[in-house]
Amino acid sequence: MSDFVNGFWGYFISIIALGGVIWCIWLLYTQRRWLGTKPVAGQVEDTGHVWDGDLTELNNPVPRWWTWMYLLMCLFALGYLFFMPGLGEYKGQLGYSSTGEVAQQQARMAEAVRPIYARFETMDIPQISQDAGAREIGQRLFLNTCAQCHGSDAKGGPSFPNLADGDWLHGGSPEAIMQTITKGRVGIMPPWKGTIDPKTAGDIAQYVRSLSGLTADPVRVFRGKREFANFCVACHGVDGKGNQALGAPNLTDDVWLYGGSEATIVKTILDGRDNRMPAHEEILSPEQIKILTAWVWGLSNKPGAESVASNEAAK
Repeated sequence: MSDFVNGFWGYFISIIALGGVIWCIWLLYTQRRWLGTKPVAGQVEDTGHVWDGDLTELNNPVPRWWTWMYLLMCLFALGYLFFMPGLGEYKGQLGYSSTGEVAQQQARMAEAVRPIYARFETMDIPQISQDAGAREIGQRLFLNTCAQCHGSDAKGGPSFPNLADGDWLHGGSPEAIMQTITKGRVGIMPPWKGTIDPKTAGDIAQYVRSLSGLTADPVRVFRGKREFANFCVACHGVDGKGNQALGAPNLTDDVWLYGGSEATIVKTILDGRDNRMPAHEEILSPEQIKILTAWVWGLSNKPGAESVASNEAAK
Protein backbone atom coordinates (compact mmCIF):
# COMPACT_ATOMS: atom_id res chain seq x y z
CA MET A 1 0.00 0.00 0.00
CA SER A 2 2.95 2.33 0.50
CA ASP A 3 3.30 2.50 -3.29
CA PHE A 4 0.16 4.65 -3.49
CA VAL A 5 1.00 8.35 -3.86
CA ASN A 6 -2.44 9.46 -2.69
CA GLY A 7 -3.95 8.61 0.71
CA PHE A 8 -7.37 8.16 -0.90
CA TRP A 9 -6.45 4.71 -2.15
CA GLY A 10 -5.64 3.48 1.33
CA TYR A 11 -9.13 4.42 2.51
CA PHE A 12 -10.63 2.96 -0.67
CA ILE A 13 -9.00 -0.44 -0.07
CA SER A 14 -10.04 -0.39 3.60
CA ILE A 15 -13.68 0.34 2.76
CA ILE A 16 -13.78 -2.46 0.17
CA ALA A 17 -12.18 -5.00 2.52
CA LEU A 18 -14.24 -4.20 5.62
CA GLY A 19 -17.40 -3.55 3.63
CA GLY A 20 -17.30 -7.01 2.07
CA VAL A 21 -16.95 -8.74 5.45
CA ILE A 22 -19.64 -6.61 7.12
CA TRP A 23 -22.04 -7.14 4.22
CA CYS A 24 -21.57 -10.91 4.45
CA ILE A 25 -22.30 -10.86 8.20
CA TRP A 26 -25.36 -8.62 7.67
CA LEU A 27 -26.70 -10.95 4.97
CA LEU A 28 -26.38 -13.99 7.21
CA TYR A 29 -28.01 -12.13 10.11
CA THR A 30 -31.01 -10.90 8.11
CA GLN A 31 -31.60 -14.37 6.68
CA ARG A 32 -31.06 -16.22 9.96
CA ARG A 33 -34.67 -17.43 10.28
CA TRP A 34 -34.77 -18.91 6.82
CA LEU A 35 -31.22 -20.30 7.08
CA GLY A 36 -32.10 -22.05 10.36
CA THR A 37 -35.34 -23.60 9.13
CA LYS A 38 -35.39 -27.36 8.94
CA PRO A 39 -37.36 -28.91 6.08
CA VAL A 40 -40.52 -30.83 7.08
CA ALA A 41 -40.43 -34.45 6.04
CA GLY A 42 -42.38 -35.01 2.86
CA GLN A 43 -42.80 -31.26 2.26
CA VAL A 44 -39.99 -30.19 -0.03
CA GLU A 45 -40.41 -26.91 -1.87
CA ASP A 46 -39.14 -26.77 -5.40
CA THR A 47 -38.39 -23.83 -7.68
CA GLY A 48 -40.49 -25.10 -10.55
CA HIS A 49 -37.41 -25.73 -12.66
CA VAL A 50 -37.30 -29.20 -14.22
CA TRP A 51 -34.63 -30.49 -16.61
CA ASP A 52 -34.61 -33.64 -18.69
CA GLY A 53 -38.16 -34.37 -17.60
CA ASP A 54 -37.36 -35.62 -14.10
CA LEU A 55 -34.54 -33.48 -12.71
CA THR A 56 -36.19 -31.01 -10.31
CA GLU A 57 -34.43 -28.07 -8.66
CA LEU A 58 -35.33 -28.02 -4.95
CA ASN A 59 -35.35 -25.04 -2.61
CA ASN A 60 -34.12 -26.53 0.68
CA PRO A 61 -32.55 -24.29 3.36
CA VAL A 62 -28.78 -24.51 3.48
CA PRO A 63 -27.27 -26.71 6.22
CA ARG A 64 -26.51 -25.08 9.55
CA TRP A 65 -22.79 -25.96 9.22
CA TRP A 66 -22.68 -23.89 6.05
CA THR A 67 -23.91 -20.83 7.96
CA TRP A 68 -21.39 -21.33 10.74
CA MET A 69 -18.62 -21.82 8.21
CA TYR A 70 -19.30 -18.41 6.68
CA LEU A 71 -19.55 -16.75 10.09
CA LEU A 72 -16.20 -18.24 11.13
CA MET A 73 -14.66 -17.12 7.84
CA CYS A 74 -15.86 -13.57 8.49
CA LEU A 75 -14.40 -13.64 12.01
CA PHE A 76 -11.13 -14.97 10.60
CA ALA A 77 -11.07 -12.16 8.02
CA LEU A 78 -11.59 -9.50 10.71
CA GLY A 79 -8.84 -11.05 12.83
CA TYR A 80 -6.49 -11.18 9.86
CA LEU A 81 -7.10 -7.53 9.00
CA PHE A 82 -6.42 -6.63 12.64
CA PHE A 83 -3.12 -8.47 12.97
CA MET A 84 -1.82 -8.28 9.39
CA PRO A 85 -1.48 -5.39 6.87
CA GLY A 86 -4.53 -5.29 4.64
CA LEU A 87 -6.30 -2.01 5.36
CA GLY A 88 -4.59 0.67 3.34
CA GLU A 89 -1.62 2.06 5.22
CA TYR A 90 -2.45 0.19 8.43
CA LYS A 91 0.52 -2.11 9.15
CA GLY A 92 -1.25 -4.57 11.44
CA GLN A 93 -0.54 -5.36 15.07
CA LEU A 94 2.15 -7.92 14.17
CA GLY A 95 4.01 -5.42 11.98
CA TYR A 96 4.53 -7.99 9.24
CA SER A 97 5.73 -6.95 5.80
CA SER A 98 6.99 -8.94 2.84
CA THR A 99 9.91 -6.52 2.59
CA GLY A 100 10.90 -7.27 6.16
CA GLU A 101 10.60 -11.00 5.54
CA VAL A 102 12.89 -10.76 2.51
CA ALA A 103 15.39 -8.71 4.53
CA GLN A 104 15.39 -11.36 7.27
CA GLN A 105 15.91 -14.14 4.74
CA GLN A 106 18.78 -12.22 3.15
CA ALA A 107 20.36 -11.68 6.57
CA ARG A 108 20.09 -15.39 7.38
CA MET A 109 21.54 -16.31 4.00
CA ALA A 110 24.42 -13.84 4.40
CA GLU A 111 25.21 -15.32 7.79
CA ALA A 112 25.12 -18.85 6.38
CA VAL A 113 27.58 -18.09 3.56
CA ARG A 114 29.86 -15.84 5.61
CA PRO A 115 32.38 -18.67 6.25
CA ILE A 116 32.75 -19.14 2.49
CA TYR A 117 33.89 -15.54 2.01
CA ALA A 118 35.89 -15.31 5.23
CA ARG A 119 39.16 -16.47 3.68
CA PHE A 120 39.02 -13.70 1.06
CA GLU A 121 38.72 -10.85 3.57
CA THR A 122 42.47 -10.23 3.81
CA MET A 123 43.13 -10.70 0.07
CA ASP A 124 43.19 -7.85 -2.42
CA ILE A 125 41.40 -7.90 -5.78
CA PRO A 126 44.35 -9.17 -7.90
CA GLN A 127 44.96 -11.99 -5.44
CA ILE A 128 41.30 -12.98 -5.38
CA SER A 129 41.16 -12.94 -9.19
CA GLN A 130 43.84 -15.67 -9.29
CA ASP A 131 42.09 -17.93 -6.77
CA ALA A 132 40.27 -20.80 -8.50
CA GLY A 133 37.54 -20.98 -5.85
CA ALA A 134 36.94 -17.25 -5.96
CA ARG A 135 36.75 -17.29 -9.75
CA GLU A 136 34.09 -20.01 -9.60
CA ILE A 137 32.05 -18.01 -7.09
CA GLY A 138 32.52 -14.82 -9.10
CA GLN A 139 31.37 -16.46 -12.31
CA ARG A 140 28.21 -17.74 -10.65
CA LEU A 141 27.50 -14.30 -9.22
CA PHE A 142 28.02 -12.80 -12.67
CA LEU A 143 25.74 -15.32 -14.40
CA ASN A 144 23.00 -14.75 -11.81
CA THR A 145 23.28 -10.97 -11.64
CA CYS A 146 25.01 -9.50 -14.69
CA ALA A 147 24.71 -11.88 -17.65
CA GLN A 148 21.23 -10.62 -18.53
CA CYS A 149 22.83 -7.43 -19.86
CA HIS A 150 26.50 -8.22 -20.45
CA GLY A 151 26.01 -11.76 -21.77
CA SER A 152 27.18 -15.06 -20.33
CA ASP A 153 30.64 -14.44 -21.84
CA ALA A 154 30.74 -10.87 -20.47
CA LYS A 155 31.30 -9.52 -23.98
CA GLY A 156 28.20 -7.38 -23.89
CA GLY A 157 26.16 -6.29 -26.87
CA PRO A 158 24.66 -3.14 -28.39
CA SER A 159 24.46 -0.55 -25.58
CA PHE A 160 26.00 -2.99 -23.04
CA PRO A 161 29.79 -2.74 -22.56
CA ASN A 162 32.19 -5.58 -23.27
CA LEU A 163 33.85 -6.35 -19.92
CA ALA A 164 36.59 -8.55 -21.36
CA ASP A 165 38.37 -6.23 -23.78
CA GLY A 166 40.26 -3.92 -21.42
CA ASP A 167 38.35 -0.83 -22.59
CA TRP A 168 36.60 1.08 -19.80
CA LEU A 169 34.23 4.03 -19.73
CA HIS A 170 34.85 4.85 -16.06
CA GLY A 171 38.20 3.14 -15.52
CA GLY A 172 39.23 -0.46 -15.09
CA SER A 173 40.96 -0.29 -11.72
CA PRO A 174 39.58 -2.58 -8.98
CA GLU A 175 38.29 0.48 -7.13
CA ALA A 176 36.48 1.82 -10.22
CA ILE A 177 34.87 -1.53 -11.02
CA MET A 178 33.76 -1.98 -7.41
CA GLN A 179 32.27 1.53 -7.43
CA THR A 180 30.40 0.73 -10.63
CA ILE A 181 28.92 -2.48 -9.24
CA THR A 182 28.09 -0.96 -5.87
CA LYS A 183 26.65 2.42 -6.83
CA GLY A 184 25.82 1.96 -10.50
CA ARG A 185 26.51 4.42 -13.30
CA VAL A 186 24.52 6.86 -15.40
CA GLY A 187 25.97 7.62 -18.84
CA ILE A 188 24.28 10.37 -20.81
CA MET A 189 25.14 11.65 -24.26
CA PRO A 190 23.02 14.79 -24.74
CA PRO A 191 20.97 15.08 -27.95
CA TRP A 192 22.17 17.75 -30.38
CA LYS A 193 19.20 17.62 -32.77
CA GLY A 194 18.19 21.18 -31.93
CA THR A 195 21.70 22.54 -32.54
CA ILE A 196 23.34 20.33 -35.16
CA ASP A 197 21.67 19.55 -38.51
CA PRO A 198 21.90 16.03 -40.00
CA LYS A 199 24.46 17.07 -42.64
CA THR A 200 26.82 18.47 -40.01
CA ALA A 201 26.24 15.41 -37.83
CA GLY A 202 27.25 13.25 -40.81
CA ASP A 203 30.49 15.20 -41.21
CA ILE A 204 31.28 14.77 -37.51
CA ALA A 205 30.55 11.05 -37.86
CA GLN A 206 33.03 10.83 -40.72
CA TYR A 207 35.69 12.52 -38.58
CA VAL A 208 34.95 10.23 -35.63
CA ARG A 209 35.28 7.19 -37.89
CA SER A 210 38.63 8.45 -39.13
CA LEU A 211 39.90 8.65 -35.53
CA SER A 212 39.57 4.85 -35.32
CA GLY A 213 41.13 4.28 -38.74
CA LEU A 214 37.82 3.45 -40.42
CA THR A 215 37.00 4.39 -44.00
CA ALA A 216 36.02 8.06 -44.24
CA ASP A 217 35.62 10.82 -46.84
CA PRO A 218 38.64 13.20 -46.50
CA VAL A 219 36.61 16.29 -47.43
CA ARG A 220 33.89 15.53 -44.92
CA VAL A 221 36.51 14.62 -42.33
CA PHE A 222 37.99 18.10 -42.70
CA ARG A 223 34.61 19.72 -42.12
CA GLY A 224 33.75 17.28 -39.34
CA LYS A 225 36.97 18.01 -37.42
CA ARG A 226 36.02 21.67 -37.21
CA GLU A 227 32.53 20.88 -35.96
CA PHE A 228 33.90 18.29 -33.53
CA ALA A 229 36.01 21.03 -31.99
CA ASN A 230 32.93 23.20 -31.60
CA PHE A 231 30.60 20.65 -29.99
CA CYS A 232 32.39 17.53 -28.76
CA VAL A 233 35.77 18.34 -27.22
CA ALA A 234 34.29 19.37 -23.85
CA CYS A 235 33.55 15.71 -23.09
CA HIS A 236 35.62 13.67 -25.52
CA GLY A 237 38.74 15.84 -25.44
CA VAL A 238 40.68 17.55 -28.21
CA ASP A 239 42.21 14.24 -29.25
CA GLY A 240 38.92 12.34 -28.97
CA LYS A 241 40.23 9.98 -26.31
CA GLY A 242 37.38 10.65 -23.91
CA ASN A 243 37.22 11.31 -20.21
CA GLN A 244 36.76 8.49 -17.70
CA ALA A 245 35.72 10.94 -15.00
CA LEU A 246 32.66 11.75 -17.11
CA GLY A 247 32.24 8.32 -18.64
CA ALA A 248 32.85 9.86 -22.08
CA PRO A 249 34.11 7.08 -24.38
CA ASN A 250 37.40 7.02 -26.24
CA LEU A 251 36.57 7.60 -29.90
CA THR A 252 39.98 6.55 -31.24
CA ASP A 253 40.14 2.85 -30.26
CA ASP A 254 37.56 1.37 -32.67
CA VAL A 255 35.49 0.11 -29.73
CA TRP A 256 31.81 0.99 -30.10
CA LEU A 257 28.96 0.67 -27.66
CA TYR A 258 26.26 1.07 -30.33
CA GLY A 259 28.22 0.54 -33.55
CA GLY A 260 30.65 2.51 -35.70
CA SER A 261 28.62 3.03 -38.86
CA GLU A 262 27.94 6.59 -39.97
CA ALA A 263 24.19 6.16 -39.51
CA THR A 264 24.63 4.91 -35.93
CA ILE A 265 27.03 7.71 -34.99
CA VAL A 266 24.70 10.31 -36.52
CA LYS A 267 21.80 8.91 -34.50
CA THR A 268 23.91 9.13 -31.35
CA ILE A 269 24.80 12.75 -32.09
CA LEU A 270 21.27 13.88 -32.94
CA ASP A 271 19.18 11.81 -30.49
CA GLY A 272 21.70 11.29 -27.70
CA ARG A 273 22.06 8.20 -25.51
CA ASP A 274 20.98 7.40 -21.96
CA ASN A 275 22.62 4.34 -20.40
CA ARG A 276 22.11 3.23 -16.83
CA MET A 277 23.98 0.61 -14.86
CA PRO A 278 21.84 -0.22 -11.77
CA ALA A 279 23.38 -0.15 -8.31
CA HIS A 280 23.81 -3.56 -6.69
CA GLU A 281 24.56 -2.57 -3.10
CA GLU A 282 21.02 -3.59 -2.09
CA ILE A 283 21.23 -6.87 -4.02
CA LEU A 284 24.70 -8.21 -3.24
CA SER A 285 26.59 -8.22 0.03
CA PRO A 286 29.95 -6.37 0.29
CA GLU A 287 31.71 -9.75 0.25
CA GLN A 288 29.92 -10.77 -2.94
CA ILE A 289 30.67 -7.44 -4.59
CA LYS A 290 34.35 -7.90 -3.78
CA ILE A 291 34.41 -11.38 -5.35
CA LEU A 292 32.46 -10.18 -8.40
CA THR A 293 34.81 -7.21 -8.80
CA ALA A 294 37.79 -9.57 -8.80
CA TRP A 295 36.18 -11.81 -11.41
CA VAL A 296 35.35 -8.91 -13.74
CA TRP A 297 38.78 -7.33 -13.23
CA GLY A 298 40.42 -10.66 -14.00
CA LEU A 299 38.74 -10.87 -17.41
CA SER A 300 41.14 -8.28 -18.81
CA ASN A 301 44.01 -8.89 -16.39
CA LYS A 302 44.92 -12.50 -16.96
CA PRO A 303 47.62 -14.18 -14.82
CA GLY A 304 50.96 -14.15 -16.57
CA ALA A 305 50.19 -11.00 -18.55
CA GLU A 306 51.77 -7.64 -17.90
CA SER A 307 51.89 -6.32 -14.37
CA VAL A 308 48.82 -4.73 -12.88
CA ALA A 309 50.47 -1.35 -12.92
CA SER A 310 51.30 -1.51 -16.62
CA ASN A 311 47.81 -2.74 -17.42
CA GLU A 312 46.25 0.18 -15.59
CA ALA A 313 48.65 2.62 -17.22
CA ALA A 314 47.66 1.33 -20.64
CA LYS A 315 44.04 2.16 -19.89
